[in-house]
Amino acid sequence: MTEITKKAITDIQKKEEITVLGIETSCDETACAVVKNGREVFSNVILSQIDIHKLYGGVVPEIASRNHVEAIEKVAQKALIQSGKTLEDIDIIAVTYGAGLVGALLVGVSFAKGLAQAANKPLVAVNHIEAHICANYLTNPQLEPPFLCLLVSGGHTAIVKVNGYTDYEILASTVDDAIGEAFDKVARVLGYPYPGGPNIDKHAKMGNDVYKLPNVVIKNGNFSYSGLKTAVINTLHNYEQKGLTVNKEDICNSFTHAAIDGLVSRCQFFLKQHDLKKLAVAGGVAANSYLRDTVKKLENLGISVYLPQTVYCTDNAAMVASLGYFLFKENKDIATLNLNAAPTLKLRGKKPY
Repeated sequence: MTEITKKAITDIQKKEEITVLGIETSCDETACAVVKNGREVFSNVILSQIDIHKLYGGVVPEIASRNHVEAIEKVAQKALIQSGKTLEDIDIIAVTYGAGLVGALLVGVSFAKGLAQAANKPLVAVNHIEAHICANYLTNPQLEPPFLCLLVSGGHTAIVKVNGYTDYEILASTVDDAIGEAFDKVARVLGYPYPGGPNIDKHAKMGNDVYKLPNVVIKNGNFSYSGLKTAVINTLHNYEQKGLTVNKEDICNSFTHAAIDGLVSRCQFFLKQHDLKKLAVAGGVAANSYLRDTVKKLENLGISVYLPQTVYCTDNAAMVASLGYFLFKENKDIATLNLNAAPTLKLRGKKPY
C-alpha cells in the first residue's frame, strides 16, 4: 500500500459506497474509468490506437508505449470530468499491472503509483485477464458467482468456474494459441486489415460453412488453435496451386464455426458437470456476433446467458475498476509503491487436470 494507514484502508472497506478510478494500458488502448461498487459505471474513457497501428498490420510495442505516455493524464482527467467526480471523491485507484506489453503496462503502473501517492489513496494491482470476467458485472449488475465463464481474447482462451468474485477454477484452456490471435492471423492471411477479428466477423455473415476444418477441442478436453490456423493456410495454398479461387466469405464462416463451436460444446459439458445454470462470456472475442448468437441459444436449455456490452468486451478501464473494488473489499492485492509490471501474468485459479 502507499503511505495511507491500515486503519484508513479498513475504514474505506467498511463504506457502503466505494468509488474506484481504474487505469488500463496493457496494449494499445489508453483507458480510465470511474466505477462505484464494481458495477455502476460513472465514466469509461477509451483512447484507441487502432488507426496508428493499422499502418503496421498490428501493435508496435514501442509506439504503443509512447502514445500511452502522451495520453494517460488527459484520459484520466476526462474520466473524472465525465463522472462528475474529483480526485478527492475517489476512494481507491486500481491499475492493470499484467498481463500485456511491458512498456505499455509500465506507463499505467507508474501513473497510478504517482497518483496514489500524491492523493494518498490505496492502490490495487489488477490482473487484466481476471478483469475481463468482471466486465459482465457492468452490463449485468444482477450477476453473482458462482457461474461459468468462457474467456476468449487475443491472448487467452479458457473456460473458468467463477466460485467467487476473486476465486477462479480453470476447467479448460488453450495449449497453444489463443482464439483472438487465431482470428487476427487468419485475417492477415486473407488480406484483411488490422484488427482482424471484426473483419472476419463481418465477412463470415456473407458466407457459408462449406470448408472442412479441424475441431479445436483436443483429447484431454483443452483447446488447440495452431492446427486450425494451419488448416486454413493449407486450404488457401491448395486452391492457389490448383489455380482455383477460394471464397473468402466461406472461409471466414467455416473458420468461425470451427473456432467457436467446440468452445460452446465444452461449456455445455461443464455446465452440466458442475450443475451450473449461469454462463458468462468475456474478452475481446465476446464481441463476435456468431459466438453471441450461439451461446444465447443455450437459454433454450434453461441456462441464463450473460454477455457484456461490446464496449466492455475489448480492453477498458471499467472492468479494471470493477475487479479493483472486489479485490479491495476482500483485502487482496493492495499494492505498495514497489508495484511493477508483470507482462507474463497468468490467470489465477486451480487447475483440476
